[in-house]
Amino acid sequence: MEFAFTDDQLALTQAAREMLVDSCQPADLRRLLESDEPRDDARWSTINEMGLIGMLAPENAGGMGMTLVDFIGIAEAAGYVALPEPLIELAGVTLPLLSRLDETRGWLERAMAGAVVAIGHPVNPLVADADTADALLLGDGEDLHLVERGAVALTRTESFDPFRRLYAVEWTPSPATKVGSGWGDTADRGALLAAAQMVGLAQRCINMAVAYAKDRQQFGKAIGSTQAVKHMIASAQVKVEFAKPVVHAAAAELPLGTLAARARVAHAKIAAGEAADVAARMAVQAHGAMGMTWEVDLHFFLKRAMALNYAWGTAAAHRETVVERVKTLRTGPDATFASELA
Repeated sequence: MEFAFTDDQLALTQAAREMLVDSCQPADLRRLLESDEPRDDARWSTINEMGLIGMLAPENAGGMGMTLVDFIGIAEAAGYVALPEPLIELAGVTLPLLSRLDETRGWLERAMAGAVVAIGHPVNPLVADADTADALLLGDGEDLHLVERGAVALTRTESFDPFRRLYAVEWTPSPATKVGSGWGDTADRGALLAAAQMVGLAQRCINMAVAYAKDRQQFGKAIGSTQAVKHMIASAQVKVEFAKPVVHAAAAELPLGTLAARARVAHAKIAAGEAADVAARMAVQAHGAMGMTWEVDLHFFLKRAMALNYAWGTAAAHRETVVERVKTLRTGPDATFASELA
């Protein structure tokens, strides 16, 4: 398998990353919390103007017809800044599902223009960002329904991540709201993109730990000069470097829809979750007693990492998929990690 990204993919990712880093600093997150605003309208408008929302929608529907491999770096960048806006789930999960439905009642076009369609997949017991959505895509058995925000009753549930607003949804399915059947690969897409965001979150935690360790002095020298701190940070970075290629490989193979491809996605979610967990805990430790306090920006990234670790399937659920692949398909040096792509 070719793991290298093309020049176009790298340029697109870099442009999106620079915009997100410039516009979504921890000070911006604090400003949103203080104003009780769920998202930054100016940043959401810029995201839309850059065409990031419609990247994975087909060209005949007005999208860019790009692939998950094109989008995976942007998901990592969104994780790196703990982006409050629902770019990743809307562009990477909801729009690809909407685009394969026979009837969307205009919501595919409206979503590509920046309207938010929240998604209530059975694997997630609560719907994220339902209160700020314009419509919700919900399931009733295998049937899919599009319901406008005003037609549902929402009950907010306290979330560990203040920017991941979670709601229980009460609604009534009807023939008028039904738009199709079957979730397809939606859960795998969600798990993969959560994994990519956790890779970005892990790298942000490491970068913050490195910056603090270089600056913090104890007994006349930077704490980062000690072997204990160096090894702690290096171990977390190794976890991230091992998780990245698994996530990238899963993005390339997910469209195959095979058990091996699904196991690759499950492996990516597990590996990225472990990397984010190790990096966040390491960064808290590197910051000493301040690491868990509100005053240190680290908590934004730690909370998002913990929230995403439980979204789109727990680690235990994904391990069941990996075990199924090991029991069912050939294993060995030339098979277990071999590419399914030609």
